[in-house]
Amino acid sequence: MTENKTVTRRVILTAGTTGVVGAGTLLLAACSTGGADSGASTSGGSAATGSTTGSATAPSGAASGSAAGGGAEIAKLADVPVGQATTVTFDGQEILVAQPTAGTVVAFSSVCPHQGCAVAFAKTDFACPCHGSTFELATGDVTRGPAQKGLTPVSLTVSGDTIVAG
Repeated sequence: MTENKTVTRRVILTAGTTGVVGAGTLLLAACSTGGADSGASTSGGSAATGSTTGSATAPSGAASGSAAGGGAEIAKLADVPVGQATTVTFDGQEILVAQPTAGTVVAFSSVCPHQGCAVAFAKTDFACPCHGSTFELATGDVTRGPAQKGLTPVSLTVSGDTIVAG
């Protein structure tokens, strides 16, 4: 014989409430500022004419090979307009390369210190699309959280019109 099992309103409401609470808990955990990015703010790389530390990415047309300075060429200076940035791939990692002022080039890892999303150039600064953190173009410092640390600097030098890793 078959049994008729009735689902009561109470069972449906209890299950629905449990699902909503569980989803809310997961959402809060994903957006929390604790964990990997907690701690004091750190500044990005220093900017200097000719030789700079920072994080950068190379444009798709950038050549890779040995340059006169001993490092690998990641971009041409002309590929990074003044006041802007570009993303390049070097050694399998995306790097943000910026030229905040004429002749000053900085580079940063494109990995957001908050939860590891890919940061990109956004008009005047770097922005993380996942949770809205923004970072200063010249230093990589946090300008808006939830990230609490700046972008990781990547070492580079400028040799003539060539940007060289290392």
